[in-house]
Amino acid sequence: MIRGASMSIDLSTDEGVRLAHAADASAVRMMPDAVARPVSAAETSEVLRRASAERTPVTPAGAQTSYTCASVSEGGILLSTRGMERIIDIDVASRTARVEPGVLVGALKRACAAEGLLFAPDPTSEDECTIGGAIACNASGARSLRYGATRAHVRGLTVALASGELVAFRRPALEKNTVGYALAQDPVDWFVGSEGTLGVVVEAELALVPLPARVVGLGIPFAREADALAFVVAARDAAREGTGRAAAAIAPRCLEFLGAGAFDIAREAEGSGTWARGGEALVYAEEETHGDAEPPLDDWLALAESHGALVDDVRVHESEGELREARRLRHAVPATLNERGARCRPAGGRKVSTDWAVPYRRLAELLEESGRIADRHGVARAFVFGHAGNGHPHQNYIARDEAELARVEQVVGETLARVIAAGGTVAAEHGIGKLKKKWLPMQMTPVQIGVMRAVKRELDPLGLMAPGNVL
Repeated sequence: MIRGASMSIDLSTDEGVRLAHAADASAVRMMPDAVARPVSAAETSEVLRRASAERTPVTPAGAQTSYTCASVSEGGILLSTRGMERIIDIDVASRTARVEPGVLVGALKRACAAEGLLFAPDPTSEDECTIGGAIACNASGARSLRYGATRAHVRGLTVALASGELVAFRRPALEKNTVGYALAQDPVDWFVGSEGTLGVVVEAELALVPLPARVVGLGIPFAREADALAFVVAARDAAREGTGRAAAAIAPRCLEFLGAGAFDIAREAEGSGTWARGGEALVYAEEETHGDAEPPLDDWLALAESHGALVDDVRVHESEGELREARRLRHAVPATLNERGARCRPAGGRKVSTDWAVPYRRLAELLEESGRIADRHGVARAFVFGHAGNGHPHQNYIARDEAELARVEQVVGETLARVIAAGGTVAAEHGIGKLKKKWLPMQMTPVQIGVMRAVKRELDPLGLMAPGNVL
């Protein structure tokens, strides 16, 4: 372990501190040997420099909301960036923010809103996850339908490498460049989505967009899941193609889906439990406007009615409070399933979550195929919710014991094989971490994995950064 401090760094081997950092949202527990809590780039650099000298593994962590076991460590040092929580600057003229990695996404959004700006990425747990964590797993959320994932909003990074060296990278402003391999032209992209395996982000420059003048949310229930998913495709196609009266106006910034069990959880969280009693599924859409434009509510309702929506039960969310409540009900789904999964751990079970994605028009087909796979293995069909507009669902299975966990893993493996065959990805949002790396060879060829290993060796030659993540 690290010895001989040259500056005062909070490095604790206290059992209580280690236990407090021994689990993330995956509920998998791993006990680090020590927890480092630096409050500056210089302290982070020093932790890494000394860890490198002593060949001690280091796993970076933010708020530990990872679903893939990426932010916990069996032994070594767990390096928490939560103490680095300054919003250094919000530049209204250039529409950028400079922040430290421990800033909560929700806190940054509120600070930007006060300046008439928006940090567009919106992971559902925005008040529980950090900017550093969002960058580390290239987090996205509901608004990624319009704005894309975190990667598109990162302009520059300052990174502490495994050796302790601090290096600043900025995206090139060039319109043309033929120097070298494309993968080496923009080093910022090396670190976005690298899950702590290549270094520790100690500062980020982020791009902002104008805050919309108005946002309207629509909770649209359907009697059948199939109708809800067909509506998502129609709304997405309408926005893309601009054909027909309804299509000309609709421009959703999110299209979220709650399947049967997930909608039941949202109804319970809502309190009355009576909303759209005949409804099996819910689509939640948001439309934003700028200037004096009015949201096209009539066009939305016409499109919904044409796809069998329960239009008498549609809810319109217009105030900031109503929008927050809609998002709370959506967040209640994973929060509730996390609790159910945690109760199964004594018997060897847990929640198993997927975040695969396919081309959005094929989502209904793949979900039905996955359900049939679960039926064949005697596993209860997954709770399904998430970003249907991007063809990106979250399937959550509750494995009650060790035997059922093994069957669930079989279901997930067979489902992912179908996903890859359909041109999809095994992970669209949460990353790979430790839990999903067995699925990586399904999607990436040995050549691709070899290139990743080569980058890892160049930046972390001793293999000390986030061991067990991704590779």
